[in-house]
Formats: sequence, structure tokens, C-alpha cells
Amino acid sequence: MEKIVSSALFSRRNFLTTSVGAAALAAFSPYVIGRTKAKEKLGVALVGLGYYSTDLLAPALQLTQHCYLAGIVTGTPEKAETWKKKYNIPDKNIYNYQTFDQIANNPDIDVVYVVLPPSMHREYVVRAAKAGKDVWCEKPMAPSVKDCEAMIRACADNKKKLAIGYRNLHDPNMQAWMKLAKEGPMGKPRLVSCAAGYVDNRTTHWKQKKEMGGGVMGDMGVYSIQGARHAVGEEPTLVTAHHFTNRPEIYKDVDETTMYQLHFPSGALANCTASFGINTNFLKVNYEKGTLLMEPFSAYSGNKGTYSNGVIDLAVPLNNQQANQMDDNALAIMQNKPLIAPGEEGLRDIKVVEAIYEAARTGKEIKV
Repeated sequence: MEKIVSSALFSRRNFLTTSVGAAALAAFSPYVIGRTKAKEKLGVALVGLGYYSTDLLAPALQLTQHCYLAGIVTGTPEKAETWKKKYNIPDKNIYNYQTFDQIANNPDIDVVYVVLPPSMHREYVVRAAKAGKDVWCEKPMAPSVKDCEAMIRACADNKKKLAIGYRNLHDPNMQAWMKLAKEGPMGKPRLVSCAAGYVDNRTTHWKQKKEMGGGVMGDMGVYSIQGARHAVGEEPTLVTAHHFTNRPEIYKDVDETTMYQLHFPSGALANCTASFGINTNFLKVNYEKGTLLMEPFSAYSGNKGTYSNGVIDLAVPLNNQQANQMDDNALAIMQNKPLIAPGEEGLRDIKVVEAIYEAARTGKEIKV
């Protein structure tokens, strides 16, 4: 791309006077136009240095080809010092929550990755977009549909991309069965069973606090929702749901386990589970002419599955889901191409989550 721009034999004015030239220029990413040299990698600043950033994202950024760890935002000086030494981060790329907006003046940082409790996602996504940075936001996107819509609007208004941290959608095995589901070699899906859960014994994490966006549906629930949505290839129209809590001393304000049913326009049905009290991780789809089984379905180590009629063995090796996710998103930004999991995808899931909570609260069937 850089060679094409720099070696053009005609003037920029003449280039823009042709409709073809104008269209081509408009298609170029801002990471190329306006700079003497295109960026080969995007600088990423992680906002929030909890477990997911520390144990998963930062190590994954050492494996990425199209982005790198450029900066951090933390409210803990001790963490800032540790990360500075470990990853050789310059002082000028280290921010706290009071100085965060100054990130707008830092050309080293192209992307802000928000890895905070869900109740804080809206604020920092909006602030990052206003600072002129593309944004990646960890899931769940936000506690409410209203928050999601505000985040999408802020990024659109500032002409910035918003990607949701759905690592699962970047797994080649999941992409393979989603492709086959659309092509329909086994006919239409009729029944989906999907579950995502693990045993969480913590008591003070945001996942156990309603005011911080806790509850199992936003965290593990989006996996089982996505399994059903993408298996059927439609958006659900009706939901029913029930909450179960075996440890009320821990899960007093939020749901520990939620079992729910989704009804789709084609007549397909889905029985799904999300849990902080059960180890479970699978997707089963009964088609008209066969069956898909993926187990695990949403594991960090990658997903594996088979079709009953031997159409495909879903066991493509994957080095690192998070690295794959961030590289895909970086390329989409640099090449100005659609994201695999944009803000709209996160919004679709939270619409279902809200309907599920309403269904569990009222005991009624709720429209999505």
C-alpha cells in the first residue's frame, strides 16, 4: 500500500478528479494516508490490569503480528511500575484514570482495549473514541442495551471502529462450522443445546456484584447465546428462563446459574445454560440430516468438534485465541475492512440477555 501511494506518477489533484481515483483514496486506511510511512503494527493500550490483561492479553500481545503492547492505564502505581519493567513501556505511555484523556495526544497508541468491569465499559469506550482512538472492549459489552447503543454511537460519531472481545468468533474451528451451517449440507437446524460454565468460588469479584455488571448471563451467557444464534443463523424472537442459586451466600445479588430457551423464526429451538457453579462447555446441533457436536465449545485452548456424517473434523490447531482475535481486529482497522465482532454483535447479545432476565423475573415468555 505504501509503495502504491508514494510512487504514483500523477498528482494528487489529478488523482482526486477521477471518480475511480477518489474511490480508491477513500478506501485507504487512515493508518496509511497522511503518513510518510504506513504503520506495520498498531499500538495497543490496555485499560485495566486485572487477571485477563495480566495473564492472557499481555502475553498474547507478545505473539501478535499486527499489533503490540504500547501502553497501559491503571490506578495502581505498583502495577504500573511492574508492567513498565516487564514490557519496557515508556513513561509517556503509562496513564491512570485521571490522565486517561491525554491519550489523545499520543501517536504511539492507536487502539484502546477496555478491560474493566462491565459497569465501566460505556464511560471508557466513549472517552477513548472521543480521544480519537479505535476501541476494543472486553465482553460483556455493557450491562444494558442503552449503554451498548451509546458506545456504538460514540465510535460512529468519531469515525472509530469498535470491536468486542469475542475471542471465540476468531477461532477457525468455530468459523468452519458457522460456514457449514450457512451452506446447509445437513439441512436446517432444528434443536440446539449449548452450555458455558465453570465453578467460580470468588466472593468479591465484579462477577458477584450487580452494581458492577456482574451475573452469569453477561459473562458466560453470551457464549451460549452466540452458540445458539450462530448455529441457527437467525436472531431469537422469544425467550423463557429460570435462575438457580446453590450458594446464596456468594450469589446473593446476581444469578449463579441460568437455564433458558430461545425460539427462532424458522421454528428452531435452543436449550441453553450459563453457570458459575457448573463445569460445562459444549454445543450440540441437531440438523434435519445429522448432528454437530463441539466439546469444548468456548475454551481458551481452542474448540474441537465433529459432524456425525463426517463432513468435517473440526480440530484446526490454534496458537492463541486472544492473539488471533487482536490480529484480526488490527488488520480490519489498518485495511478498513469489517470487523468479525463489531459493537453491533455485542448489542445483539445484550438484547437477548435483557430479555432473559425479564423472563426469569416474570416467569413469562418475553419477546426479544
